[in-house]
Amino acid sequence: MKPAAEIREKIESLSAIPTLPTVLTNLLAVIDSEGTSIKHIGDLINKDQALSTRLLKMVNSPVYGFPGRISSVHQALMLVGLGALKGMLMGVAIFDAMQKTMIGLWEHSIGSAIAARLIAVKVGMKETEEASVAALIHDLGKVTFGICYPDEYKALLGKAKTEEQYIVDVERENFGVNHAEAGRWIAKKWNFPGNLVEAIAYHHKPELAKDAGELAAIVHLSDMIIKMIGFGFSGDPYVHQVNSKAWELLGLDGEDLKDVLSELEDAVSGESLSL
Repeated sequence: MKPAAEIREKIESLSAIPTLPTVLTNLLAVIDSEGTSIKHIGDLINKDQALSTRLLKMVNSPVYGFPGRISSVHQALMLVGLGALKGMLMGVAIFDAMQKTMIGLWEHSIGSAIAARLIAVKVGMKETEEASVAALIHDLGKVTFGICYPDEYKALLGKAKTEEQYIVDVERENFGVNHAEAGRWIAKKWNFPGNLVEAIAYHHKPELAKDAGELAAIVHLSDMIIKMIGFGFSGDPYVHQVNSKAWELLGLDGEDLKDVLSELEDAVSGESLSL
């Protein structure tokens, strides 16, 4: 097992995902600066055709519930808001890295994001976009493992499959930490909003979240549901048991779950969202 301190140092040394375009690296810095306006950010995004196209495709997907209705980057940003923008841009940007890390991880993330929005609506959450974004990037730690330790991580995925173990257990055996912890490190390093950091860190144990328990619980449940219906692949050979504390925190019942599943199956039917 590698020393956890060594793992953390290597992960936190990532100044950016290697596949991030320069314009996005600059955008993430601009978003963090004081006095930044949505118009200014929209103007910057519009300068990069590939990024603006991907962003519009994402916002018009079932992930955000505005299919085919958003025609401009500025309109998209007004709807999503600065609070969720950073995570959404990151989700769009790590599309390539997710595909390289694990076949099916992007689809799993997209499915989780759609499920999270549906659950957020059910529980009356005001910022449903935040739930979508948190679920979209909840497996950021897997991407960082895949970038920092590509050969080792592929071997771990194979081990999880052949030995029928959860990927979080195999990660901890090899790295001393799992992808949720690794995701928390990199999200904090990149100054993600606190709610997103907690949702990433505690999506397997939402009861540990201090300030974003509801959001972490939504991400947890969406993660489990999308595994259950078999959309995409997260690295696990079988589905985790739903955390009882998350279920209690959200206050959902069987009928609520049936509604979410029904809407989710319609939303992901034929959905691949290749960016």
